[in-house]
Amino acid sequence: MASLTDPWQLGGVAISNRLVLAPLAGIGNWFVRLQARRYGAGLTVSEMVSSFGLAYGNERTQREFLRIDPEEHPVSMQLFGHDADVMREAGRIVAEAGADLIDLNMGCPVRKVCKSGAGAALLEDPDRAVAIARAAAEGSGLPVTVKLRPGRRPGDRDGVELAHRLVEEAGVAGIAFHPRHASQRHKGKPDYALAAELVEALEVPVIVSGGLLSDERAVEALERTGAEAVMLARGSLGNPWRFERLLGLREGEPSVDEVIAELEWVIERAEEHLGPERAGRYLRKFYPWYADRLSLPKEVTGRLVTAATTAEARGLIRACAAPQAA
Repeated sequence: MASLTDPWQLGGVAISNRLVLAPLAGIGNWFVRLQARRYGAGLTVSEMVSSFGLAYGNERTQREFLRIDPEEHPVSMQLFGHDADVMREAGRIVAEAGADLIDLNMGCPVRKVCKSGAGAALLEDPDRAVAIARAAAEGSGLPVTVKLRPGRRPGDRDGVELAHRLVEEAGVAGIAFHPRHASQRHKGKPDYALAAELVEALEVPVIVSGGLLSDERAVEALERTGAEAVMLARGSLGNPWRFERLLGLREGEPSVDEVIAELEWVIERAEEHLGPERAGRYLRKFYPWYADRLSLPKEVTGRLVTAATTAEARGLIRACAAPQAA
């Protein structure tokens, strides 16, 4: 049985341990990935990026979504789309940007994505899914993985069957498997027995995700499924210290001073990435994660998420957290 600290390889890319940062939609930009790497994640995956936005030269998509910090390797860029030719071109662009791997999203349950024929809609269009995966590899020359769910509705096994075809016909290097059906989104108990079945059947690494909201659940998922690695998503938001604990590099929770310092690091990186004005708006979804760790009153959290500037948010954090640190 593999340990979380064991090194492994994915498509020939060396990965130092079995902890992977999941592709967090609207969140997983370069500095969020870099944060996870700083605290020990062996591999990080970008937020979901439109293959059409890349292939058709959308300036903002290319400037903001393709930024890779030199310190965050190995990194996988997650793409989504429904057209093989467009995906081939997007793969080329991602490779030129410096990605180490490409991950294809074929499990997103969001209606807007599925209506376009991408995401979880591809679970029911296996020929197109295989063609897209093959095109991504051809265009990029990089190892390609695919993130799947078992199917769109409870009882479906389209995703399990597609996983076999992706390995056998498209030559994908690995499968990231979220063992909840798309209609469940993030609710209900993940089917780790089904994940174990897929691990046993496939000759490529399987990374398991879903329901890993505690350190104990992450260890349990690795043990119960026999997967190559576990993928941390919502449970890592505002809590990069989880990576350290799971790797045996720390015990217990961070101090108030540590949390404040980390949040200030995040604010600085957001300002660098987006500029002070946009960063202030963007960080409104980040503040509650850190406020929870600081046990800030709800009214203070409310003031944080409505702060007009990052400077105002900094002042609130320092003023409210200082008594706790003392």
